[in-house]
Amino acid sequence: MAFHDIRFPANLSFGSVGGPERRTEIVTLANGYEERNSPWAQSRRRYDAGLGLRSLDDVETLIAFFEARAGQLHGFRWKDWADHSSARPTARVTPFDQVIGTGDEVTATWQLVKRYGSGGIEHVRPILKPVAGTVVVAVEGDQLQEAVDWTLDVDTGRVTFLEVPAQGATITAGFEFDVPVRFDTDRIAVSVASFRAGDVPSVPIVEVRL
Repeated sequence: MAFHDIRFPANLSFGSVGGPERRTEIVTLANGYEERNSPWAQSRRRYDAGLGLRSLDDVETLIAFFEARAGQLHGFRWKDWADHSSARPTARVTPFDQVIGTGDEVTATWQLVKRYGSGGIEHVRPILKPVAGTVVVAVEGDQLQEAVDWTLDVDTGRVTFLEVPAQGATITAGFEFDVPVRFDTDRIAVSVASFRAGDVPSVPIVEVRL
C-alpha cells in the first residue's frame, strides 16, 4: 500500500463523526471476575465522512478523491477537527504545548508526540503526520528556529536538532497534525433522490499504521 501525502478535503471532514477505538479482550472467569487485555498499544481512529457531505458538488469531490486513491488501496491525510492540535481546541499552538523528550547529549532526533492524561495516568501518542509550517520547538523554554536550529521530517513527525540538546534539557513542541487513514470500503453508493431527501451515504474511514 502506498501513502498519498494529500489531505482529504477539510470542508468535507468537518461535520464527520468519529474518534478513537480500542480493542479489549475480556474473559469472564467461573468466579465472576474478569481478565482484561488489550493487544493494541495505540488506539485506532475511525470516522464516517458521509455526514460531512452537504451538496451534490461535495459528492462529486468525494468520488474524485475516492477514485484517485483507488478505494482502499492508498492512504491519505485526514483532519480530525476534534483533535488536530498539540494545544487545547480553544487555544493557539505554542512551542511549549507538549514535552517530546529530555536531552541526553547523544540523541539528536526526537519524535513528535501528544500526551493524554487523566487521573495520574498518561498515554503517549506518536504524531506521524504533522502539518508543515505549524511546528514550533523549544529547548529549556527557549524557542528555536526551524532550518537554523532544527529540521522536520513531515513524513514521519521527527525533529532533528543541528546541535544535540544538553543533558537534562526539556524539549517541547507545538504543532497541528493529520491522521494517516484510508477508505474502509471499496464502494461508494449514492442515490441522488435519497441524498436530496437528507439521506447521506456512509463513507467509512479508518486510521492506518505506518
